[in-house]
Amino acid sequence: MNSIVIIEDHPVMRKGLAAWFAGTGRWQVLGIAAGLAEARDLFAEMAALPDILLLDIQLSPEDGGAEDAIGLDIIPWLRERFGKTPPVVVYSQFDDYAHANAALGFGVRAYVCKSRDGEELEAVLHAALRGEVSIDKAVEPKFRNADYTQKLLTRREAEILRRLWEGQSNKHIASALGISLRTVENHLSRIYYKTGIASRADLRKM
Repeated sequence: MNSIVIIEDHPVMRKGLAAWFAGTGRWQVLGIAAGLAEARDLFAEMAALPDILLLDIQLSPEDGGAEDAIGLDIIPWLRERFGKTPPVVVYSQFDDYAHANAALGFGVRAYVCKSRDGEELEAVLHAALRGEVSIDKAVEPKFRNADYTQKLLTRREAEILRRLWEGQSNKHIASALGISLRTVENHLSRIYYKTGIASRADLRKM
């Protein structure tokens, strides 16, 4: 029997996942957490890490903050505290390139969309335990599109697009890159032209 910890901010989803895994008789649910602070407290009390961690990528704001917490931030904390992490599988409502690419950048073993049912999720978890890396089939084409798109762009345009995928505003991008707001807007116009995409929202969905 494999052990699992679940970090998920939606109470119905969190309890439902825990009940489903426990009900299979194939998984031992060592704990559930609604956010990063709760997850850190949970892991701090553990003598050993679970076999696998199921993680939501976007969690509710903590301590009355205005911005959502990033579930992926638990990964570097685990490495610092334990010197390693269990295999991490992200289970997310987002099926876009930006979220999946960010997750892979943190070293997660798999990225699964919440449109998948329990059996499909369990199959991915078992694959992750075998050392396999996988991306949800709904996201895979967007990786191919993103790779193709970035080949069309200059290095500066690709950097601006990456920052747009991360949710940065034009003003933030200009400040980070040390260029004017008008220059950012000009680069974005060329990105729209080269990709044939007409809106910022559609670019972020790639």
